[in-house]
Amino acid sequence: MKANTQQPTRHDVALLRNTLLKLTATQKIVCVVVVALTALIWYQLLNRLIAFGQRIDYGGLHALGVQTIALLKQYNPFFWWAVVALCTLIIAYFLYGFVQSTLRRVRLKQVSADTVAMLASQLSEPALDVLRWAWHNRREPVTVGDLQRTVHELRWGRAAKITLAKHHTTLIDRPASQQDTP
Repeated sequence: MKANTQQPTRHDVALLRNTLLKLTATQKIVCVVVVALTALIWYQLLNRLIAFGQRIDYGGLHALGVQTIALLKQYNPFFWWAVVALCTLIIAYFLYGFVQSTLRRVRLKQVSADTVAMLASQLSEPALDVLRWAWHNRREPVTVGDLQRTVHELRWGRAAKITLAKHHTTLIDRPASQQDTP
């Protein structure tokens, strides 16, 4: 049921948010699982790496001298923690890239005609105006990214700006004879 209001309602935002949750749930679950599994595996590996570093015996390097061996033993833990930190940054970089690519892929996902029909029947007219505004390429179907942008713009007052722009258009497009003279 459409409401005849000048501004979108909380129901509009909630409806769009719930629809987006249904459309993006799989992607979110996959990202959480991949990040969690990677973190668990990396934690196991970093513990093994640190333990390996602690077991290294520099006694065979006696040709380098006692001071050099003492220095190697002193800074050995720092070296292995630096290796762990570097590997952690590399893993985090790849995980970030993975999550970003899945976000891009889900933004391009097309919304079914049933979902668009449901939204068209339940959203208020100002919310539909924002959806029309967010849907840039009318030659392509509505995508999840269009719905995400609609929710964002609804929260930031795009409906009021669209209403003001329509009012400005009617003022500017009036014939000169109808315009008020100062």
